[in-house]
Amino acid sequence: MTEIDFEKIGLKVGLEIHQQLNTNKKLFCKCRPIESDEYTEKFSRSLRTAKSELGELDPAALFEKTKSKKINYYANSHSSCLVEKDEEPPHDLDHDAKKISLLISSMLESKIFSEIHVMRKTVIDGSNTTGFQRTMLVSQGGNLSVNGKKIGVQAVCLEEDAAKLLKDEQNERNYSLDRLGIPLVEIALEPVSTKPSGVKEIALTLGRLLRATRMVKRGIGSIRQDVNISVMNSGVVEVKGVQQLDQLEKIIGYEAKRQHGLIQIGDKLKKLSITITKEDVLDVTEIFKDCESKIIQNALKSKAKIKVIRIRNFSGMFGFEPYPGIRLGKEIGQLVRFFGIGGVFHSDELPNYGIDDSDVDKVRKYLELVDEDGFLIIAGKDPKLDYAIGSIIKRIQDAANGVPAETRAATQDGETIFLRPRPGASRMYPETDIPSISVMPEEIKLAVENIPKSWDESIAEIQQKYDLNFQLSEQIFDSVYMELFEKICENKKNSPNFVASILCSSITNLERKGLDAMLLKPKHIIESFELLASGKIPKESLEIIFESIMSGKSENVSIAMQSTDISNMDEDELNDILDKIIQNNMALVKERGENAVVTIMGIVMKEVRGKASGKIVNDLLRKKIQNI
Repeated sequence: MTEIDFEKIGLKVGLEIHQQLNTNKKLFCKCRPIESDEYTEKFSRSLRTAKSELGELDPAALFEKTKSKKINYYANSHSSCLVEKDEEPPHDLDHDAKKISLLISSMLESKIFSEIHVMRKTVIDGSNTTGFQRTMLVSQGGNLSVNGKKIGVQAVCLEEDAAKLLKDEQNERNYSLDRLGIPLVEIALEPVSTKPSGVKEIALTLGRLLRATRMVKRGIGSIRQDVNISVMNSGVVEVKGVQQLDQLEKIIGYEAKRQHGLIQIGDKLKKLSITITKEDVLDVTEIFKDCESKIIQNALKSKAKIKVIRIRNFSGMFGFEPYPGIRLGKEIGQLVRFFGIGGVFHSDELPNYGIDDSDVDKVRKYLELVDEDGFLIIAGKDPKLDYAIGSIIKRIQDAANGVPAETRAATQDGETIFLRPRPGASRMYPETDIPSISVMPEEIKLAVENIPKSWDESIAEIQQKYDLNFQLSEQIFDSVYMELFEKICENKKNSPNFVASILCSSITNLERKGLDAMLLKPKHIIESFELLASGKIPKESLEIIFESIMSGKSENVSIAMQSTDISNMDEDELNDILDKIIQNNMALVKERGENAVVTIMGIVMKEVRGKASGKIVNDLLRKKIQNI
């Protein structure tokens, strides 16, 4: 990526943190907040837009409606009830969730309101069965101290988490209800002018403050960062769903470059006379009947139409790249994809994709184009095709103004993709099923009195309690395994240093190899360490067991041990293996003597593979070589 001066382009970033709270109940019912892959019930819904009290339709909701998707929900009676299905009114607000939100507000010195009013926030992408999310403003103002600098807090809200997306297909979207209704706190910080690395530091500091409470969930999906990003002379773009800190820095850097690039594209478009009318949208299905493009032919087989949008004076504008990968053609391609339409081509990339020179010539002749003109070809079925064409025309017209205010999603490779337009003011309205919630002075007093130790104090405490160095203490506290680490270390036979190293390093190394840490459940880790503490397996077996489970080869510890043939090797068997390996490497032993232990040790450990302790192997091997 080409270097960019973030200060020069006026980069501003506002951070929003959504953190799940570690409660025993969901926010508005008594269901336990347990996520599972087992479902006992399925039902479907179709969500529609409705005008607000102001008589307006929310643009984000309207956009979702145009996709016309059927929403399927999967439920488990252990984690959801009639409340999640929207077949019963919400129950009273969970007291523990309220208590934690007051504590977090106090830690941020945010002014707590004496009354909390529950609001409905329109969401019709299917992530809420109701068509809205319940949220409530707990406090406003305050600050977060980051390296001695005060970052302003806009607001602290308490709200219900959305359903978990399982699959998103062309005409259907599948959700699980086990996550719907889990309490989470939303913290919105004031926008700051800083480099992407500075935002990463802010997010890290806020995350540590939340973890210091010991009352928030840990793990993938339990904390999500949304960022509001803008550069000089641009609208604000919200990027949703950033889960990792390293990803946060990449996302901000990419989005800043994208926005600055779109401003440069807009500056060029302002110098052109761009108008698109209904007469510029034409049906060219007949022209493409003999086209060899697989995309076009598949569209024709499905009885889709092929239409073209004529754009005067637009030659070169789809493909113009102020920065590598930043171009208007890419923006339009992402937009169209949300309508389930994959067949879209623009004049700056043709001939290509099976569309040859003769096809292009036919289109240009039919449209009566000159060299300065451009066009865009799109294939699809009505009414989605009409929606898509209308959105494309609007996006081209908006391009002259630079950066449209929209909501985008973070991708794993550090980029952003179009998600939907920004919601309007009509999105929020009062919840009619829940009365206002009072916050008593004694509740605020209790929250202030129970502000936990700071991150620095927590690290010092871990160092002292478990005799860990600073680096390892920091790693385990910031990891998803802190509570698990403390539980395992309750057994004094488990070395805290060894436990922390396995949890922070070994599992991470297996992830880097492409293995799935989500398959390794806390119960698997606890059971493995129990086997180690009881002397049933050597410590070298732990990583082998974890690898087998994380690779999907084994469902549990017992199967992992069987499939990898893990068991404690008796001394006679070990001696036989050592004698054989020493004999096969006698030349090396005679040349290096005791120094050969390191090399031969590696060969032995590969052979015994978790069946014998490294210390025992080393001691026996060294004794045998000394006696040669």
